[in-house]
Amino acid sequence: MGLGIPAGEQRDRFKAIKKRLSELSITFQKNLNEEQGGLWFTPQELDGVPEDVTSGLKKGEKGTENEGKLWLTFKYPDLFPTQKYCKNAETRQKVFMANENKCNQNVKLFKEAIVLRDEAARILGYPDHATFRIEDKMAKTPKTVDNFLGDLRKRLAPGGLNEIEKLKELKKSETGDADRYFLWDHRFYDTLMLERDYQLDQNRIAEYFPLQTSIEGMLNIFEQLFGLVFVELKGKDRDAISETGKGEDIVWHPEVHVYSVWDDQSEGDGFVGYLYLDLHPRDGKYGHAANFNLQPGFITENATRRYPATALVCNFSKPTPKKPSLLKHDEVVTLFHELGHGIHDLVSKTIYSRFHGTSTVRDFVEAPSQMLENWCWTPSQIKSLSKHWSHLTPEYKQAWEASAKDGNQQPPESIPDDLIQSIVSTRHVNDALFNLRQLHFGIFDMTVHEASSHADIEKLDASTTYNSLRHEISKLDGPEALGNGYDWGNGQATFGHLIGGYDAGYYGYLSSQVYSTDMFYSVFKKDPMNGKEGRRYRHTVLEKGGSQDEMETLKEFLGREPSTEAFYKELGVA
Repeated sequence: MGLGIPAGEQRDRFKAIKKRLSELSITFQKNLNEEQGGLWFTPQELDGVPEDVTSGLKKGEKGTENEGKLWLTFKYPDLFPTQKYCKNAETRQKVFMANENKCNQNVKLFKEAIVLRDEAARILGYPDHATFRIEDKMAKTPKTVDNFLGDLRKRLAPGGLNEIEKLKELKKSETGDADRYFLWDHRFYDTLMLERDYQLDQNRIAEYFPLQTSIEGMLNIFEQLFGLVFVELKGKDRDAISETGKGEDIVWHPEVHVYSVWDDQSEGDGFVGYLYLDLHPRDGKYGHAANFNLQPGFITENATRRYPATALVCNFSKPTPKKPSLLKHDEVVTLFHELGHGIHDLVSKTIYSRFHGTSTVRDFVEAPSQMLENWCWTPSQIKSLSKHWSHLTPEYKQAWEASAKDGNQQPPESIPDDLIQSIVSTRHVNDALFNLRQLHFGIFDMTVHEASSHADIEKLDASTTYNSLRHEISKLDGPEALGNGYDWGNGQATFGHLIGGYDAGYYGYLSSQVYSTDMFYSVFKKDPMNGKEGRRYRHTVLEKGGSQDEMETLKEFLGREPSTEAFYKELGVA
């Protein structure tokens, strides 16, 4: 990149920009990872938050102003249950506002990054950063992206307004007042609607999805579909593959699990690679859920294969002696999605490391994992992933009995059909609002990377743009509805995707759904566990990585050009 710029002042400037952008990315992400903010609340202010969350919160020291209070962090295991279950609207507002402003040192870094990206693109002869970034993607031009996002926005907007009206009715039945429906209302009333109207008891459902058995179930699905075998490495097995002979040297923390991955007999019994699982939060760790390539696979200069290693990094709550880590259904979907990236990473076979695994164009890379999410909505697979936590060990059974009401029978080992039905029936509840939220991210991304002039990007107020676009697109009220203007928060300062490689590419989360939905409906919907088709998918799509034009890969797998029909049908906006 930039090799065509003649030697001299302009080339030196371009090199300086690239170096500074790398520094900004590292600092921005470091600030997010090391963020340790939170708020003190009384137990009454956290009314409704599940006991398994509040019992794990740090308690204020005796004799201090925080005696009797609980410290709520902005880490996902604390944040999401509070947004979903806290009955106190004032608490939810405080948490929302503080979370939006938890990393304000990144505000200047974000602004500097978008200004420098624009300058670099213009040095290379592009009108803006988005044109430069999208040129080699499936979309090819920003106009294609803008048209796709604009069309989807038009299709989703009526449904979003209709969903808000229904949620307002629910809010009014609870509070007597629903003139406004706020950003900090949404997770709470969305959850309440699922519970009341669809009998979706998330906490009861979570009892059937202990983290470890859910992972085992997912790996079993991948074994059947793709012809793989996963072997967890412990003790002497770890020692055996460590260069030092010490197994602890092949992991970065004692909690990390390691699996060796192999082809099954039908695929030739060959070694595939290593899968690492880092599942629980800790200080300084990446705060979301993602899959990271540790080592790409490729063919060496002496014609031997270098095998890949990949890491799933998540932040699920830690188990306790009385209860294992339990997953809500949306967390099951997230885990399956990220493991899907890991499988893509592992089974890819390319000559060059540059094209290995998920090194595809950004507007395709999410499609394989998005397609696999469908298994989490298929009744037979939900059943196969489930196991009530009281059946895990005699100790857990005893703990369940101690917490159960007198006369309660031990729940069945697998999740009952009525709970499965309640999960499946809620897949598209308030779906328009969810996708309008994704549209907000995508349109904001394009807005800050598609300035008509460099002067415009220098003048742009990223915080006001982020918040005003959110209101315009989602129609959910923020503090601006209370007379505070649009400069009340800095959500872009916590938006790691736009600094971590998804700049002018976040639209890919939506556009790749076109491909993922088309693949699932066309090939897997009738029989999700069709091993023949699973192996064909492995070798036709996943194995290629980014070594072949992604449109060619799709046409080869589907036997035709991809279509938007299934995507719009699934969203209910065909």
